[in-house]
Amino acid sequence: TGVIRTALHNMDREAREHYSVVIQAKDMAGQVGGLSGSTTVNITLTDVNDNPPRFPQKHYQLYVPESAQVGSAVGKIKANDADTGSNADMKYTIINGDGSGVFSISTDKETREGILSLKKPLNYEKKKSYTLNIEGANTHLDFRFSHLGPFKDVTMLKVIVGDVDEPPLFTMPSYVMEVYENAKIGTPVGTVTAHDPDAANSLVRYFIDHNAEEDRYFTIDASTGTIKTAKIFDREETPWYNITVAASEIDNPGLVSHVPVGVRILDVNDNPPELARDYDVVVCENTKPGQVIQTITAIDKDNSANGARFHFSLDEGLSLNPNFTLRNNEDNTASILTKRRRYSRTTQDIYYLPVLISDGGVPPLSSSSTLTIRVCACERDGRVRTCHAEAFLSSAGLSTGALIAILLCIVILLAIVVLFITLRRSKKEPLIISEEDVRENVVTYDDEGGGEEDTEAFDITALRNPSAAEELKYRRDVRPEVKPLSRHHPSSSLDSIDVQEFLNQRLAEADLDPSVPPYDSLQTYAYEGHRSEAGSISSLDSATTHSDQDYNYLGDWGPEFKKLAELYGEIEPERTT
Repeated sequence: TGVIRTALHNMDREAREHYSVVIQAKDMAGQVGGLSGSTTVNITLTDVNDNPPRFPQKHYQLYVPESAQVGSAVGKIKANDADTGSNADMKYTIINGDGSGVFSISTDKETREGILSLKKPLNYEKKKSYTLNIEGANTHLDFRFSHLGPFKDVTMLKVIVGDVDEPPLFTMPSYVMEVYENAKIGTPVGTVTAHDPDAANSLVRYFIDHNAEEDRYFTIDASTGTIKTAKIFDREETPWYNITVAASEIDNPGLVSHVPVGVRILDVNDNPPELARDYDVVVCENTKPGQVIQTITAIDKDNSANGARFHFSLDEGLSLNPNFTLRNNEDNTASILTKRRRYSRTTQDIYYLPVLISDGGVPPLSSSSTLTIRVCACERDGRVRTCHAEAFLSSAGLSTGALIAILLCIVILLAIVVLFITLRRSKKEPLIISEEDVRENVVTYDDEGGGEEDTEAFDITALRNPSAAEELKYRRDVRPEVKPLSRHHPSSSLDSIDVQEFLNQRLAEADLDPSVPPYDSLQTYAYEGHRSEAGSISSLDSATTHSDQDYNYLGDWGPEFKKLAELYGEIEPERTT
């Protein structure tokens, strides 16, 4: 079957871990002429925990300075184990020695080393060395090999404490001091003490560690450590102060230690009591004598030892009040009571009641406050119905609803007036002043002209008759880019053409002429046309030409044209003598 078995007794993995075996197989039962084949088998021995741990040395020595921080690692130690894996896992413990309470040891699972840590601070001046017995033991045991044990080992470690120049040491980890408020500047508050823990016992210098933005409320004596006030304190403003005092050696100023100091400001009875709030006291008109109308209380900025007990009374310096009285309830409160049956708003609507309040401090302080009492109309169950302001409106005969209605009407009237004024201001003048003042459809505009350019833009002769517009007059302010079309017509055709045809012809020429401006232009022709027996009576040419017409025929037209015949004809006007 090819079973491989061990040939040696007690094979040791630590001595040899790997073996190679050559296996040959033959057929025909190994007879001559048979065939064979071979192979190599690699054999690895697995580990068992058959080797106990052993420290390389029986004695170790470790140097630790006294300035080492508590909780920090100060050294390492390791026991060797020939096994591997979990069979080599180790646990270290301190079994005895005078340093078991000062040091502790833990196991690093990766490196299987013992890590020695500091549990308490060291002091070279008190103890210069410690002795520790450290044990290293396997955590996974195989009882088949227990006869090879024990599977643990012990070594001795001596820890030598090194001397270090230490900073001064305060006698207390923190200080709490007290001082009364309003104490004078320079009043002693308390003293801090520190000393050099080294054998040299150097002198110590004290100072207060101030922040840059912090006010300096205290000073300290550099030699004695006595803290004094630098300002006058008010407990009601700041009841507690925290400062930090530092101490350093005179021979070595770089070594500094700090300690917190708290200063409590003690209370002095320096604030008189006052009413807890502004009371709105109301008395009903139909009240009865001895009725409580208000309960008052007081407050004091001082603490309970100097003002928790209040006493209320009326000012004895004033005459006896016939309207109200005060009753001290002996529980830091007081009650205001009425002394007569009825009160009238019309007679007096406001009363003033001075109240004197004193505290139980040493020395006692007092203050006077004045209560304002209003007279109001109340329901039968005591609910306030109206007071002075509402009573005035009622006496005038106006209710709240009536006042609201009046105010609303005033607002509406003001709105109508503003709207009317706005519409009047926004109304524009018509372009045509009057329907009768048409003046041949000439519309007046309140615009200024262009000056000389407009007077030279068009020729006025075009407005006189079509005969004067025989040739096209070009605009003098615009230079045509394209040569204009010729518009020469014989004068005989102009005399015989109809007005409508004349206008259509001019419109077509204007539409086809590229030299005209691109904007709209208005051209007026004062031409009456032909077939008129009287001819034209226009006087447009009278300024430039001499007329040779005969107007004597106007006298034959009748009395309607008599005045015209006198103006243009040779008929002498009739004169009355």
